[in-house]
Amino acid sequence: MADFSTLVSSGAVRGAYRSAQSLAAERGPLVVEEAPPSFAEALSQAASTTMENVRASEEVMQRGLVGEAETQAVIEATLAMEQTLKIAVSVRDKLVEAYRDIMQMPI
Repeated sequence: MADFSTLVSSGAVRGAYRSAQSLAAERGPLVVEEAPPSFAEALSQAASTTMENVRASEEVMQRGLVGEAETQAVIEATLAMEQTLKIAVSVRDKLVEAYRDIMQMPI
C-alpha cells in the first residue's frame, strides 16, 4: 500500500493551503446579521410549521372527497402529512426522553 506522502507532494499541499488562504481573505470575515433563535423559538416555529402542513394536507384531502382535487394530489398530501407527523412524533419522543433523563439526574 502506498504511503500518503508519496501520493501528495509537499508543493501541492502548500499550493492548496495558499489557495485556501487567498479565498478566505477575499471572502472577508463572517458577519452574522441576527442572532440565532432560542430553543423555545425554534421549537415554536417548528410546531407552527407542522400544524400549517397538516392543515394544508387536510384541506387537500377534503377537496379530494368532494371531487375538487385529483387523486394524485390527495396521495401526495397524505404522504407529506404522514412524513410531517412522523417527524413531530419523533421530536416529541426525544423531548420526553430528555426530560426523563434530566429528572432522574442526582442533584
